[in-house]
Amino acid sequence: MTPYAHPRTGMLFESPVAPGTGWPGDPATPHTPVATDPGQVATLAATACDLANLDALVSVCRACPRLVDWREEVAVTKRRAFAGEPYWGRPITGWGSAQPKILVLGLAPAAHGGNRTGRVFTGDRSGDQLFAALYRAGLVSQPTSVDAADGLSTNDIRIAAAVRCAPPANKPTPDERSTCEPWLAAEWDMIAPSVRVIVTLGGFGWQAALRLLADDLPGSAKPKFGHGVVVELPSGRQLLGCYHPSQQNMFTGRLTPAMLDDVFADAAKRAGLRE
Repeated sequence: MTPYAHPRTGMLFESPVAPGTGWPGDPATPHTPVATDPGQVATLAATACDLANLDALVSVCRACPRLVDWREEVAVTKRRAFAGEPYWGRPITGWGSAQPKILVLGLAPAAHGGNRTGRVFTGDRSGDQLFAALYRAGLVSQPTSVDAADGLSTNDIRIAAAVRCAPPANKPTPDERSTCEPWLAAEWDMIAPSVRVIVTLGGFGWQAALRLLADDLPGSAKPKFGHGVVVELPSGRQLLGCYHPSQQNMFTGRLTPAMLDDVFADAAKRAGLRE
């Protein structure tokens, strides 16, 4: 297999990238246990001892055959603009603080975004909109998220996807969602004590958040997703809805940069990060 130079570090990698070969931020080693079915996902997620261990396990998961085939096919065929680059081609972990006050929860990595760069919401147009808005709200250190070695940092937020592999047509199946859910549930258990606000990007992220928060929801009726919807939870946490910053939503004006700014400014205020 032909190696390709990482666009920032210049190190050579096969595409998809093997664990423990030096990719920026790779949490795994060649010896990290690999989940190959739903039962193994549940077992490994339940036994992860901390976020670093969990991220390593997530990053080598092979439990959903259709998603594994797709993410790796994309990593080989690539998009013409990135034909000379290596693609990560593996599951995408959560990114950000280990003790966040805000959790931003989306659907899944983009085939030529996170699946290429190895960082959630990085390297595609949705990520461009998201990180620019987070920067304007004072939640990240720079307005762009280009690759996993670009120096981006944050102290108070964490960003995650409900499904960790890029799905064909951005549509994971119900079985794939259920298979992946223990990874998110384990991550939530580790970060929940510090989280004050959850911002969901789109209805898929909203439903994933409702499952995480099942024991914390007031009443029996599930709150409906909508842009700007706020749900006050008995625990004191707050759930905020936001349209997904997809290219289609931004192009049609269903979501605008000002609307994104309003959501994240509100989230930062509710989390106690700004006046």
